[in-house]
Amino acid sequence: MTDLLEPAIDARRGNLLADSWLMTTRLLKQIVRVPDLLVFSTIQPIMFVLLFRYVFGGAIVVGPHGGYVQYLMPGIFVQTLLFNGAATGIGMADDLQKGLVDRFRSMPIARSALLVGRSISDLIRALLVFAIMLIVGVLTGFRFGDGWGGAIGGTLLMFGFAFAFSWIGIMIGLVVKTVEAAQSAGFIWLFPLTFASSAFVRTDTMPSWLRGFADHNPVTVVVNSVRRLYLSPTNSREFGVPALGSQLLQALLWLAGVLLVFVPLSVRRFRRMSR
Repeated sequence: MTDLLEPAIDARRGNLLADSWLMTTRLLKQIVRVPDLLVFSTIQPIMFVLLFRYVFGGAIVVGPHGGYVQYLMPGIFVQTLLFNGAATGIGMADDLQKGLVDRFRSMPIARSALLVGRSISDLIRALLVFAIMLIVGVLTGFRFGDGWGGAIGGTLLMFGFAFAFSWIGIMIGLVVKTVEAAQSAGFIWLFPLTFASSAFVRTDTMPSWLRGFADHNPVTVVVNSVRRLYLSPTNSREFGVPALGSQLLQALLWLAGVLLVFVPLSVRRFRRMSR
């Protein structure tokens, strides 16, 4: 009987797309059943917008004609999506700690589908958070300045970057032993990347020893690319944003590099755990 079932099990394990979608829908149902997850994941970025816009915005000068909200919102968007990647690792660690992954291992599904489903579902949740953030940004004065083509292109770049960095979160969730450790390890490396970048201030205001890191920081090149795509050419020049070509190339190289490194590492780590 086992010999008869093994071909069917192997075939089922090879159906990565179907199994990944099954895992994705399972996780998306949590948004409906536990709406607190979505609510609390939007509170922090909204607080960042209001804090930087109305508390620090008057003291931060990024251009000769002000307009800090135009400079701020692309940085807030990227930061929020990166923090969502840390939440991916926390969710992965939570599934492991609760034993849910052990149950799925015993089922005839593709092993990698657990990881792919986790990354895609969190990306869809991030899309909902982004929509709320965009509404808050518009209410506080943010406007797209370079047409719908630039707005769509910048958004796709951000979500591609968020998807790539979610695999770093998955790797962290697979390595650590507890949810608490995943939370600490998932955020501790993001803070220097986001704050030592052009997300909130211009890098030419930083000390020379820090500016070298900030200018080549993956967050900086993505935020600068999004600003070039989101804002008008006049705003981009006033804010000192570098030309799109060099920044976009670096952003795409970072995106591809992260995927090429962390997707195989995560899959290999998970398979070793399964064995």
